[in-house]
Amino acid sequence: MSMTAATNQSANASDAGDSESPTEETADLSLDDAFHILQTFRRRETIRYVLQADDCVKMRDVAEHVAAKEHETTVEQLLSDERQRVYIPLYQSHLPKLDEAGIIDYDKPRGIVRPGERLEQFRQYLDSVPSETDDAMEEAKEEEDATGTSVNDQQYAAIGVSLSLLLASVVGILQLPGLILGVIITALFVLETAAF
Repeated sequence: MSMTAATNQSANASDAGDSESPTEETADLSLDDAFHILQTFRRRETIRYVLQADDCVKMRDVAEHVAAKEHETTVEQLLSDERQRVYIPLYQSHLPKLDEAGIIDYDKPRGIVRPGERLEQFRQYLDSVPSETDDAMEEAKEEEDATGTSVNDQQYAAIGVSLSLLLASVVGILQLPGLILGVIITALFVLETAAF
């Protein structure tokens, strides 16, 4: 009886070893999983960077590359807060997710990123698509080119005019009842928003 138990344990151990065979670990991700990985700009750019490097890279270099692409600038011209806003999510979320999927090998304590077994699967997706930020950012840039001003500039202008009216009313330069002043400020923001 103890011989049978030992044989069963041995068979179970070999079955467990078979379920973790290298061929299953290196199998391609499903199309849904691949698209889920690629849905965020930061993960796409991380994968693109590691594919181009084709060797181990420093996590800091990955973060700087992604931040520069995100802010449409160069690594040298990045501001400290621009780097930081990208570094933290990469460190805490995106790189561990890519590591878990086998796309990269992420040595978090040492800050080293290496190509993973599934990295090459993503070359086909990223080689056919130019490096760009989200469609919304691209549309905003086209809008800026067409109008000559960015959405942010127009928002700042509406805020500036509203604050000027409010200040002029408080100081006594402009004699408007509160309700009318509120209607004017609200109308400015509605018109600015409706323009888009």
